[in-house]
Amino acid sequence: MDLRKLKTLIDLVSESNVSELEITEAEGKVRIVKGGVAQPVQYVQAATPAVAAPVSVASAVAEVATPAETAETGHTVKSPMVGTFYRSASPGAKTFVEVGDAVKEGDTLCIIEAMKILNEIEADKAGTVRRILAENGQAVEYGQALFIID
Repeated sequence: MDLRKLKTLIDLVSESNVSELEITEAEGKVRIVKGGVAQPVQYVQAATPAVAAPVSVASAVAEVATPAETAETGHTVKSPMVGTFYRSASPGAKTFVEVGDAVKEGDTLCIIEAMKILNEIEADKAGTVRRILAENGQAVEYGQALFIID
């Protein structure tokens, strides 16, 4: 498995509410477990009859922030579903909102793609966008904070 792909998977697990992820592909199997302390990632190559030793990637696993560190002032717009977060209607198109933009209730903030359906996420409060908490193309969980609006 490609090291960049492995790093992306580790980042996705560390930034989400998922506590364990296991992926099996033709070239091997990867299991990532998130805990209070950095846990090793196990990678077993399919062609190898014996189980490979765990590979330590503790330095690549992001630390989980405590609720006190992530406390934000303002109104939080949360994801109403699991899916993929997009800041614009199509690649290369202008983003729906930027930090500092004034939004009215009902304005489109982003799109979340779930099961090949594009769902527009609208502002449920008027105000100014203070923070955008998700990256374009990032997998998001139900209830995950996406925007902070004052």
